This record gives sequence, structure tokens and C-alpha cells, in this order.
Amino acid sequence: MKKFWKKTSLFLVTAAMTVSAPLMAWALEHDIVILHTNDIHCGINDNIGFAGLAQIKKDALARTPNVALVDAGDAIQGAPIGKLSRGLAVVDIMNYLGYDFCIPGNHEFDYGMDRFLELVPLQRAGYYCANFVYAGNNKQVLPGYKIMQYEDTKVAFVGASTPESLTTSTPTFFQNEKGKYIYSFCEDKTGNKLYKQLQKNVDKARKDGADYVFIVGHLGMDGTTPQWSSESVAKNTQGVDAVIDGHSHERFTRMVKNKVGKDVLLAQTGTKLKTVGELVITPNGKLKSQLITESNDKDANIARVIAQEIKTYEPLLKQPVGEALVQLRSNDPATGGRIVRNRECSLGDFVADAYRAVLDCDVVLVNGGSIRNEIKTGVISYNDLLEAFPFGNMCVVLEVNGQQILDALEMGAISYPEESGGFMQVSGLSYTIDSAVPSSIELDAKGNFVRVAGARRVSDVKIDGKPLDVKKKYTVGGTSYMLKSGGDGMTMFKGAHLVQDEMMSDADTIMEYLQNHLNGKVGEQYANPYGDGRIVIK
Repeated sequence: MKKFWKKTSLFLVTAAMTVSAPLMAWALEHDIVILHTNDIHCGINDNIGFAGLAQIKKDALARTPNVALVDAGDAIQGAPIGKLSRGLAVVDIMNYLGYDFCIPGNHEFDYGMDRFLELVPLQRAGYYCANFVYAGNNKQVLPGYKIMQYEDTKVAFVGASTPESLTTSTPTFFQNEKGKYIYSFCEDKTGNKLYKQLQKNVDKARKDGADYVFIVGHLGMDGTTPQWSSESVAKNTQGVDAVIDGHSHERFTRMVKNKVGKDVLLAQTGTKLKTVGELVITPNGKLKSQLITESNDKDANIARVIAQEIKTYEPLLKQPVGEALVQLRSNDPATGGRIVRNRECSLGDFVADAYRAVLDCDVVLVNGGSIRNEIKTGVISYNDLLEAFPFGNMCVVLEVNGQQILDALEMGAISYPEESGGFMQVSGLSYTIDSAVPSSIELDAKGNFVRVAGARRVSDVKIDGKPLDVKKKYTVGGTSYMLKSGGDGMTMFKGAHLVQDEMMSDADTIMEYLQNHLNGKVGEQYANPYGDGRIVIK
């Protein structure tokens, strides 16, 4: 039979059997194929795309009747179609594809808790998460696991979402009107609360007859909170055969030992459907894992569904809003790697300048994680703005003192040289990061800023060319996500005087700057991809 996709086999493993039942009690006639995705971020036509994924699923079904399709979070946010439909368009397409199991990533909450809970019954696969609980009584908000049967074999999928959701989505979405957290992800400084909650659900699934248990987790590896990573979860639990991962946008399959020394497979597919994961349970009980890198065919029915969804929003998205004479970069032109989360870049300068000009404030702080795409040379459409700024964050201005600004810059540099979504792109301000000084920031159990306990990495902070005065009052502009809601752990602004409250969205503020301050053209002042020297790193 002709194969319609190219496979890159990154890893082939035999998983140690973690159940006591004899092999013949759950022997198979056909393979069980589990196709998995993560961090799609509305990339419905990107790379393999949903039409390619549908074809991969169709071809898998031609080989075996035992096929599952699961998603490890961050599917419904990240591009204009998600923003304009508030996630529904992507959920609709996932329903056409026939997903069997989904979990919420941190960005499933970006349209607000009320909206997420509206989408839950609309997702036919269901949303599952063992560690998303009510803070008051620790009861699960969603079901923790789902068991699917293939021939005589039962496979359990257990959902897990990163506790980083509390700071990497909008924190106020998880709080009541008094600012008290009413939702939790079983977070603590050790990771033990998370491990215990997941273990409880794994044990329940085993008790319900599961022969295999897979955690589908939006947890991540590199650059994530170590005790909440997929590797840490695998190492501190037992009875789990594999962790299907997401969140850190990496591509890997690897093995780790669990808490009793048995092998656990970890797999993640990257982002925007660059690959599709395929985990196979063979009739002899082996687990095989590989990443599919290409689909040479597209499912015509899904392609038509996608085209119809896009057509709904096309007139608005195609509207021109300006012209870029230079490319506005968030990636390094030399390597192609992302730099907006750990160094200055031209797009960071541009958006920070836009906020400062339109909001008329002393200083602007922009978290690098809010910038999601570059703006290329040529006509800039409204779609281009929404691709770069898909969150729909509202802009605000606070009055704060210099100490709060200093603490925010220090928090933004906490992970350097590793990436951080809270890394600060700035306007009206310059600063230096000393990479030789280790971060001494103290965080609470939720990952929020508490204090700087030792030496500071950030120095030589200047506002309008003058040294920052820690006691002086300044007006600071940015998005409500960070300044008002404490996103990325920026709790140092809590209680600050609100000067302007949510007047315009991020994309509309940038459009105002482009059209009325730059006369519709982005020029040579943003030609240097590495910015104009506002951030010095030594």
C-alpha cells in the first residue's frame, strides 16, 4: 500500500509492562495507533495543517481500526481566526477531524474562564484535566481521564495542565472579584501536589481496568518550571507508560525512568503542526514512537471546511493598514531563532514605541511573550497585525514608582539567557543585564514575584536618558495582562494607581501609531533587527 506521508523515526522504544495482567489477557490483533498534536495555536493551514492531519488519520485507519487522535493543549489561540471567533472556529474544525481526547493548555483560557467553560461542551472530544481544581475544596473542574477500548485492550488518557497557566494566561481569569484565586492547578514549590494529584487519577484509571495509561500533558521541558515539567512528572509517578507532552514547542521522543525505575516514553511534536506524533502499541505489547514530518496529500473535505471558516473573516483580515519599508523582526536573521524573549529586537522596539506614543506615558514595558510573529516588508494587513498580536490584550497606563519598574525588569530577566515570556521589550527606558549575576528572585508557589533576595542582574536603568529614581513616580504603559492582571508573575504592580484603563486593544493601538504617527509607513528607524541599543547584555 502506498504511504502518503514521510516519517522521521526519532526514537523506537520497548516500554516496560506496568500492569500485572498476563500478556494474552490484552493481546491485540491489530496495532493501536495514537496520533497526537500539541501547540497548534490556530495553525489550521500551517505546515502539515488540519487537512494533512485528516489524511494521516485516514491512512492510519486503512492500516488498523484502532486509531485515536489526541491533543495536548494550546489549539484555539494564536492566530486571527482564533481571536475573532474566540476559539470556536478551531473547535469546530477539530470536531470535523474527530479528535478523541483534548486537554486545556494555558492559552485555552486566554478568552476568559467563562468563554472556556462555554467551549467545553462544544468540544466533542471533551476537555480533560486531572489537576485543574477548585482552590477551596480541591475538586476537579473537569474529568481527569478517559478510557478507550480497542479490541480487548483498554487505554486510559489522563489530562494534565501546567500550573504555569496561572501566570502565563491572564491571572485574573482564575480569581474572584476580590483577587483571590478560586482555581488551582495543584501548584507548589516542590511539584509534589501535582505528582500526587496525577498519581491519584492514574491509579483510578488502572483500577477501572486500563491496560495502558498515557498522560496527555501541557507541561513542557526546556524553559519551563523544572518541578512541573513532563520529565519531572514522569520521574515522580508510576503506572504511566508514556507522557504525550506540549507547552515548550519542542520536538522530541525520549525515555526516562519513573519513580520505581521503569521506562516512560516522553514525546512532543513542536508547534503549528510542524510534525504529528504517532505512538503505536503493537500486538506484542511494544510501544513505538515517531514524528511524522510531512503529509503528501490533503483530505478534501476538511480542506473545504477550513476554507469556509476562513472565508467568514476574510474581508476584515485583508484590509490594509499600512506599509513596512523594513522587516520588523522578532527572530534572529542570522539563525532564524526567536530572540524576542531574551534580547532586544526591532519588532519589540516598534510595539513599545507604539504604546508610548498613543498612550502618552513615560515608559512602556512589553512582555516578549505577547509578540507572536514578524511583520514582513510590504503592505501590512489587519491580518498581519493579528498574527503578530493575537491575544487581543487591552492597553492600560499605571502610575508606579521607580522601584516597581526596577523589580519588573529584574523579573523579566529571571531566566536569561534562557527565554522568558516576561522578558521586557521597552520604550522610554534603557537597561543592562549582567548575565554573570545569577537571578536571586524569590517566587511564590504560583510563580509570582515576591522579592529580589540578593544581587540584581539589572542595572544602569535610565528613563529618558536620566538614571531611574526608585522613589519617583512614573507613568508606565503596556497591556492589562501584565500591568493590571499580574501576568508572567508581575505582581509588583498590584494596587498601583490606574491612569488609563483598557482604552484600546494592542493591535488597534499599533494601527493608530502606524497610521497617525508614522503616516502609514514603518521606516528606517526600525531597520536594525536587533533594535537601537535599549537593552545591553554583558
